[in-house]
Amino acid sequence: MNFLAHIYLSGPSDFIKIGNFIADGVRGNKYLSFDSEIQKGIVLHRAIDTFTDVHPLFRKCTKRLHSNYHHYSGVIVDVFFDHFLAKNWNHYSEELLEDFVQKFYLSLTTYETHLTEKAKLMQPFMIEQNWLLNYRSIDGIEKILTQMDRRTKNVSMMRNSVTELNLYYSEFEQDFIHFFAELKEFSSKKLLTL
Repeated sequence: MNFLAHIYLSGPSDFIKIGNFIADGVRGNKYLSFDSEIQKGIVLHRAIDTFTDVHPLFRKCTKRLHSNYHHYSGVIVDVFFDHFLAKNWNHYSEELLEDFVQKFYLSLTTYETHLTEKAKLMQPFMIEQNWLLNYRSIDGIEKILTQMDRRTKNVSMMRNSVTELNLYYSEFEQDFIHFFAELKEFSSKKLLTL
């Protein structure tokens, strides 16, 4: 799962959302140096990633991409799944996606001192280019994948994966819908144990 799903699955707490957002930049037990609510977000993020990586539907989706994108397939499917979450947002939340996104951007600014250095560098670009809302359109996804591709010095060719997204759009969407129902239940239960 990419940023939007991780934030959504964090529940209402701003600090859990921030922990979930910064988790990829926090190694090992360094999460223990953060506020307890942020720690919960980091632990939740790791649990979501583990659940996702081994789930048969997620793996099925990565296999559609593997011959062209190899080990980047999982990253691409994460982005595709955020697209389907954004596109179908009204099925998952009564709050408008625009409002949800703006509240999260505000919390990033308000609690900036709690962000990792990597997240502080990313934050202005994320807000300025409105990454989370851009997941909703295929053009937005293509821009995001192109930016990610640049970080790999264009080795990953992720920007081209929109071709497969269009080709297998309904298959990816159906896999996402079934997978996300299970992930939501898993995340809700995990939050209760933190």
